[in-house]
Amino acid sequence: MNDTSRTPLALVTGANRGIGRATAEELARRGFDLVLTYRSHAEEAEEVAAAIEALGRRAVTVPLDVARPEDIDRFAGDLRTMLARDFGDAGLDVLVNNAGFGADTRLGETTAQVLDDLYATHVRGAYLLTQALATPVEGETLLEDGASIVNLGTGLTRFVHLGRDAYAAMKAAVGVLTRYWAEQLGPRGIRVNTVAPGPVETHFSGWVGNETVREVFADGTALGRSAVAEDISGVIASLVEPGSAWVTAQRIEASGGYRL
Repeated sequence: MNDTSRTPLALVTGANRGIGRATAEELARRGFDLVLTYRSHAEEAEEVAAAIEALGRRAVTVPLDVARPEDIDRFAGDLRTMLARDFGDAGLDVLVNNAGFGADTRLGETTAQVLDDLYATHVRGAYLLTQALATPVEGETLLEDGASIVNLGTGLTRFVHLGRDAYAAMKAAVGVLTRYWAEQLGPRGIRVNTVAPGPVETHFSGWVGNETVREVFADGTALGRSAVAEDISGVIASLVEPGSAWVTAQRIEASGGYRL
């Protein structure tokens, strides 16, 4: 962000729950206004917006299914008007590509449709949304010079859990895109990094409140406990702060030292 006279603005995809919600609220605490996207559960997104407004920041919620290219085209087309209406024509200073879902995939049991769905959301969706926001339309881009992009990766690209092979492969692709985008967007001062969580107790993981699973992950973690969404959101938020201005093209694993 170059214009320090205005409030910085962040876009978080999949912001209605889990790591996305925690990240949006943490960015609000650090002084950002927010654009929050969600694929479903609009009521949850509105709850997040209300929490952000209670912190004294502004937030708008917008439906977006990143797996649908036509949704991304519509969203990008509407975003400029929305920014002018709700945020005084500000551009985006932060993009967090968080939207996603998990699926159990094993050789002999996995359909082409599941693979296509994982690719459409985690790889193609992140690619097309970033492209729509970071490249010029009529000579201008929605993502400001000096902005920061954070892509959500996974610790599963380093360690193995049976049944997560396809998901991990998609996130490995995201890690490669991070480095390529950092090179391409670097001349504009835009930094691009990946945050790779280990096991996190969220609805995404499917083991919220399961004490047995919590203890298993805690036993395998150097810091001696399982993670919650706020453990990851702080890492994401720190990467967009001025103190990380010389950090780009990096994969930052936030796993508490899981399976060292």
